[in-house]
Amino acid sequence: MSANNAFHIAVLGGDGIGPEVMAPALEVLRKIEASTGLSFRFTEAPAGANNYKETGKSMPDSTVRLCEEADAILLGACGLPSVRYPDNTEIMPQVELRFHFDLYAGVRPARLIPGVPSPIVGADQKGIDLVVIRESTEGLFASMGKGVVTESEARETLVITRRTSERLFEFSFRLAERRKARGRVGGGLTCVDKANVFKAFAFFRDMFDDAAKRHPDVKTDRLYVDACSALLVKRPWDFDVMVMENMFGDILSDLTAGLIGGMGMAPSADIGDRHAVFQPCHGTAPDIMGQGKANPTAMILSAAMMLDWLADKHGIESATEAAERIERAVDKAYAGGIRPMEFGGSNGTADVAKAVLAAL
Repeated sequence: MSANNAFHIAVLGGDGIGPEVMAPALEVLRKIEASTGLSFRFTEAPAGANNYKETGKSMPDSTVRLCEEADAILLGACGLPSVRYPDNTEIMPQVELRFHFDLYAGVRPARLIPGVPSPIVGADQKGIDLVVIRESTEGLFASMGKGVVTESEARETLVITRRTSERLFEFSFRLAERRKARGRVGGGLTCVDKANVFKAFAFFRDMFDDAAKRHPDVKTDRLYVDACSALLVKRPWDFDVMVMENMFGDILSDLTAGLIGGMGMAPSADIGDRHAVFQPCHGTAPDIMGQGKANPTAMILSAAMMLDWLADKHGIESATEAAERIERAVDKAYAGGIRPMEFGGSNGTADVAKAVLAAL
């Protein structure tokens, strides 16, 4: 574990373009290390579909032990369409880690970087800077691998518990408070649910309302998920932090990624009380694997999120400053004309990495 400003980082490159986007992120962290008092020890370990194909397990026990011992976990991307469990579901160690370490808070920032195209008219002037917080261990995903299928019907069970929801809401309010303290004007926290139809979501909203009473300085709102979806594609700049159930978060976090240039621009974290995993929102993209086309921006920004989390957890201001430096370097790279291939540009993995490193 960490000693002063030294951190042990578990590195799980994964499958497809996972290792390709991981390499630039580690380069960025090494450059941060060279110019700050922070130091990192990176330990690489296998996980994903290729490991399953070779060994019959998505992760060896040694990988799980490494993740238990590390200060934080960096994950590239895992899973391949051609490699499946016997029940035809995907190999998803990233989901297994959420359950193993009780990583209940899925944090999915969506910030439109100046110069990056958005499909939303007016976004380039008004900006987009929001965070989806997705409960990551319960909801409909609690039924993963437990669904019942007969010849005539299939059933999955949605689960929402008080213990997890209360921790999720405390986390969400605290994040909203931190963003407000950092200068986010007019922000707040929105509970996204379907409380008008399902008792489970009415239960979810009641707990949100109780948490709101404990955080009176945070402006709160409540929206049904269908209305929220419509508003996100009309006025995304009106949103700050949103908190929601697992499946709703799975869907809306992809939607918000689409608002800021695509999945290659969208970082993420899955955070629990003790452990956290940081990874890009995108998948393994086997169709472009090995071609140097992958956009490493989301992985680089996920590394910045890791530094911010380590700073908050250990009270190390220099890690906060390092995270902000990485974000500014990414902004500068795009302001300088970098255009990844995923939205029509000609810049591949190496170009983006080089521009960000130069901006640092």
